[in-house]
Amino acid sequence: MRRSRSTLTLLVLASLSAILLDARGPGVVDVVRDGAVDTLAPVRSVTAGAVEPVGDLLAGIAGYDDLEQENERLRHGVDELEGERESRTSERRSLREALALLGVPWVGDVPAVGARVVGAPVSNLEQTVELDKGGDDGIAEGMPVVAADGLVGRVVEVSGRRSRVRLITDPGSAVGVRLVGSGDPGSAEGEGPWEHLSVLFVEPGTKVERDELVVTSGLEGAAFPADIPVGHVVDATTRAGELSQDVTLSPAADLGRLELVRVLQWPLDDAAGAR
Repeated sequence: MRRSRSTLTLLVLASLSAILLDARGPGVVDVVRDGAVDTLAPVRSVTAGAVEPVGDLLAGIAGYDDLEQENERLRHGVDELEGERESRTSERRSLREALALLGVPWVGDVPAVGARVVGAPVSNLEQTVELDKGGDDGIAEGMPVVAADGLVGRVVEVSGRRSRVRLITDPGSAVGVRLVGSGDPGSAEGEGPWEHLSVLFVEPGTKVERDELVVTSGLEGAAFPADIPVGHVVDATTRAGELSQDVTLSPAADLGRLELVRVLQWPLDDAAGAR
C-alpha cells in the first residue's frame, strides 16, 4: 500500500512538472515525456495486469443473471424429460399388471372388480391401502384382494366410491394356507411392514423346502378361495421340544409397489347380496 502511494505521488509530481515545462517550450516537454513513458512502462504493465481480471470478473457478474436463467431453463427441461420417462415407465408397468391380472389362473370363475391403488399406508404401523372403487362397484367388507403375483389382503372398510384393504403383512392379518409340496395346512400371519410372514401349526416332521410355494387352503368356510399364491418359504427350522416348525414366507405379491388389483367377490353368496 505504501509503495502504491509513493507511485501515485510520483505521477502527480511528474504531471505538475510537465505542465510547468510546457510553459517553457515544447521541446523540453517532449524530452521529459519520453523519459517518463520509458520509466513508468513497467508500472503500467503491472497495473494493467491487475485490472484485467477485475474487468473479466465484472463482465462475468453482469452476465450472471442470464447464465442462471439459462441453467434454470435447462434444469426444467431435464425435469420434464425425467417426468415423461417415469410416466411412460409407470404406464408400461400398469399395462403389464393389467394383462397379468386378466390371466391369473387361480381366480377361476370368481367374479372380480378391478381397482387402482390410490392411497399407500400413512405410517409404518398401518398396513392398509386405499382403492378407487367401493360399494357402488359391488365391493363389500371381507372380500379378498389380489395382484398379478398373489394375495394382497382383505377389504376391511367400504364407502360408496372407496375401500380400504388390510395387507397380509399387517399384524392383525391371518390367512389359512397350505404348503404345495406336502399339502400340510397352516396359518400365515403378518409381522408388520417389510417383515416376512410367519406360518404357524406346521408339524415338526413335515418336509419344507426353501422357495416352496405356499397358497391359500380354501377349506370350507375359508375367507379366501383355494390356491391363491401367498408367499414363498424363506426359512424353516424345528426347535427341540416345539410342537411346530418356525416357517417364514416372503409375500408373493410386491406389496410395496401396488398399482392395480382385483377384488374377488367372495364368498359368492355375500357377493350376490352386495350387488
